[in-house]
Amino acid sequence: MLSRIAESLFWIGRYVERADNTARLLDVHLNVLLEDPWVDEPTTNASLLAVMHVPTTGTATRETVLKTLATDPKLSSSITGTLGAARDNARRAREVISTEVWESLNTTYMQLGARSRTPRPHDFLTWVRERAAVVWGLHSATTSRDDAWNFMELGRSLERADMIARLLMIKSLAGTTGPNWTTLLRTCSAHEAYLRTVRSLVTEERAAEFLLIDRLFPRSIAYNLDKAETTLALIEPGLTRNSLTDQARLALGRARTNLEYQAIDDILADLPAQMRQVQQACASASDIIRDRFFLPSSTVIWSQEAV
Repeated sequence: MLSRIAESLFWIGRYVERADNTARLLDVHLNVLLEDPWVDEPTTNASLLAVMHVPTTGTATRETVLKTLATDPKLSSSITGTLGAARDNARRAREVISTEVWESLNTTYMQLGARSRTPRPHDFLTWVRERAAVVWGLHSATTSRDDAWNFMELGRSLERADMIARLLMIKSLAGTTGPNWTTLLRTCSAHEAYLRTVRSLVTEERAAEFLLIDRLFPRSIAYNLDKAETTLALIEPGLTRNSLTDQARLALGRARTNLEYQAIDDILADLPAQMRQVQQACASASDIIRDRFFLPSSTVIWSQEAV
């Protein structure tokens, strides 16, 4: 597969997944601002932007957060900017992606302006999640399980692990008590799966364990780190020791086993630092994948990649 095509597919996966998870994270954040009577809103807003690695100047208002992370099409940190970038990459990869996937991304892009101007942010964020689900459903139904599939899934898995780590970090945002674990489970579309698996009421330890290391739930961090490792092996089988691809798999494997072989109480005691390690592993793997598979001259600069 051509390097530019592989790169576009990888970034479609990352951009669509980032839009989906940013919508989930923002929805939780806005609910916390509404429900917590003791919240220090400017501090909480600034903390959220810091989690998303977005620089701020002055007081971080609710409007600033929504513009920066949701509606401003000129910002790569916003949902609107991210979905626009996904559509641009899809246009560059038209000979590989299906007509249905292209049309879903193009339709989403064309509706962004009107949808983002809704007076109820929750309606826009719900629409973004639905559109991302449409893209992924069509991708699953119309894409051969070859390298086109693998590069999109690789980008999706890395981004999902990174964004679930960011979502869990908002439990410790300055200026707020943070969302409860039931809310976090619902935000990750994990509540029903948790109840079927654990068969008990939601507790901090069990909910955290489910979102961090459950090996069967597709939105857990460990599941996505493992999937990224497996997908790399499919893209480049017969790896030699210390090859670039092998180094990427090692970075992801270390992050996964660090979670799987630690006591959950130890992880919760230092959750932000643990989640930063996951983000660092995803960023390192992404850099290595870029160096191995993509042309340096065409590398996409992603302003939120650094951690």
